[in-house]
Parts: sequence; structure tokens; C-alpha cells
Amino acid sequence: MVYVFLAEGFELVEAMAPVDILRRAKVEVRTVGVSGRQVAASNGVRVEADVELAQAQREGLSAIVLPGGLPGTVNLEQSAGVQGFIDYCAGAGILTAAICAAPSILAHKGLLRGREATAFPNFQKDLEEGGARLSPRFVVRDGTFITARGMGVSTQFGLALAEALASSETAAQIKSSIQFSLE
Repeated sequence: MVYVFLAEGFELVEAMAPVDILRRAKVEVRTVGVSGRQVAASNGVRVEADVELAQAQREGLSAIVLPGGLPGTVNLEQSAGVQGFIDYCAGAGILTAAICAAPSILAHKGLLRGREATAFPNFQKDLEEGGARLSPRFVVRDGTFITARGMGVSTQFGLALAEALASSETAAQIKSSIQFSLE
């Protein structure tokens, strides 16, 4: 099971592109409303999460995804429940993915120390201060962490998750079927 956490003010595309791609890859994924089932994205679009945070279980968890956006990232970081899932995943070696501003949450916890990572340019200083090695790439995997720069690379981020959770062949098939190209 993959959980994509949705906090008030999350970046819509950074959450939904990975959900779409993971479902195409036949990976079980659920959106988790941090403050309830109804969550407003940073652009005002309201989304109904699959489950509320209180219903989310650690059993069978294969990954978590932290979308960026403001104030979504701040709201994720302030959630004790989300922090608990991050700590659990880090301790259990479970894949943790964050995009845009959200990698700063991992950096603030010291989880990216010594790791290659990236984030939206305004948040790269948080990664450096947290001991990460900044990467020039838009999507980076280092061990059990996948980080990405922002909304424009949400599809690439989702494909990296599909590769990690399904297979490189599955990710390649999806990439072809959706006509994804960096050109």
C-alpha cells in the first residue's frame, strides 16, 4: 500500500500525477486526508481523499508520498500523524518520496544527511542545511528516498515511483503509453 498525504494547500498535480501513474502500474495507492476527507489544493480544487489520517494503517505499507505546495508542506510538517508515518518509514526502510517543498520536511528531520536529493529551488537551502548533497537532476533516488523539484516533473516523479514499486519494465510501458518525453 502506498499513501499519498493530502494536507490543506497541497499541490494538486504533484499528488495526482503519482496517484494516476501508480494506479496504471497496478500498485495499490490511497490518498490520505490529513485534516479530513475533503481537502483543498493550493489552487482551490477540492479533493475527496480515500481515507482520513486516523484510518491509515502502517501494516502492509510499501511507500509514502509527500506532495509539496504551500501551505500544504507546512501543514504536512505540522501534523504529528504524518511525522509518525515518516519516522516509521525511515526506521523500517520503507520508500519515502517527496516533491517540491516537501523534501524540506525530510531534511529538517535529518533524514537526507549524506544523501543525494533535490527540491524546489527555494527549498534547496533547507536540504543543504540538513546535510544533503544537492543534485542537479529533477528527480533523484538515493536508497529509500525519492525527491523531486516541482510540479513540472510530477510525471517523471510518478514514473520513478512506478519503477521503484513495480518494475522498470512497467514504468517504461507507462512512459510509452502516456507519450512521456523530456523533449
